[in-house]
Amino acid sequence: MEHAPLIDPFARPITYLRVSVTDRCDFRCTYCMAEHMQFLPKKELLSLEELDRLCSAFVGLGVKKLRITGGEPLVRRDILTFFRRISRHLDSGALDELTLTTNGSQLVRFADELAALGMRRINVSLDTLKPEKFAAITRWGRLDQVLEGIAAAKRAGLRVKINTVALKGFNEDELFDLIAWCEAEGHDLTFIEVMPMGDMGEELRLDQYWPLSDVRKAMAERFTLQETAETTGGPARYVRLQETGQRIGFITPLTHNFCESCNRVRVTCTGELFMCLGQEDVADLRAPLRASTDDTALIEAIRAAIARKPRGHDFDYSRAGVGGQMSRHMSHTGG
Repeated sequence: MEHAPLIDPFARPITYLRVSVTDRCDFRCTYCMAEHMQFLPKKELLSLEELDRLCSAFVGLGVKKLRITGGEPLVRRDILTFFRRISRHLDSGALDELTLTTNGSQLVRFADELAALGMRRINVSLDTLKPEKFAAITRWGRLDQVLEGIAAAKRAGLRVKINTVALKGFNEDELFDLIAWCEAEGHDLTFIEVMPMGDMGEELRLDQYWPLSDVRKAMAERFTLQETAETTGGPARYVRLQETGQRIGFITPLTHNFCESCNRVRVTCTGELFMCLGQEDVADLRAPLRASTDDTALIEAIRAAIARKPRGHDFDYSRAGVGGQMSRHMSHTGG
């Protein structure tokens, strides 16, 4: 059923929805999660059917781009059922793009089917190309498994964008290796600045904070950086490397450089709708989802929430109790 599109109080149409389908992950990246995480009870999570209803309601309200995140979305049991169902909106033309942010660990299993149901590109989080460093930062991860997954995605015809968290003293020395590897493999590359705030896992120290301005400076010593006005709907700012033609993105999660054109909202795996990544205002969509099989109350709740979307965020780092896991997934918004 068609409804009037979602327009926020500042006349911005809401066309981009990020949905977390699980809080669980098969890695324990040191800046993101504690090694022994307490995960949510299953009953608090939206079921796959509820996720379908919720996403479909947003598509009916004009959302054109849907990004699935986690945790690690591909570890959610039967997640392909959800992808198959939601892909009907690609077939109908209601949805322009269905995409995924993943750690790559499950891509060998899922890449072919994701491509077959209409997914065209994915973001893969990858902070190092050195196996021992990868094992150290992910605690539970194996680099070869992720690289095989990325290769499987490429074979399946999926475009891959690599998201790399910039960590001083960890992957500083790999800056040019990562750029060269992405050029050779044909992957776009985006660097993400992690703010040292809140509970960033127990091992992210302040001395690991590597501002992207410093990353750019280091790149400019070897490459000619051409500013570009390109955007993919997310907060990344892009440059082109004149020497290679590569597009490199930079995401500073909580800068204001994209607030005025912000067309995004985010829903957690428990059905909380965040209207702004840098503010704590939240709307509960799980209650209206569970109160009725009819979507009227759900749509009313969505509209009421969007009416509260702020012009921009006024983020106060001293109040930031946001966990590191959320920070990583807040920042992985790049198109």
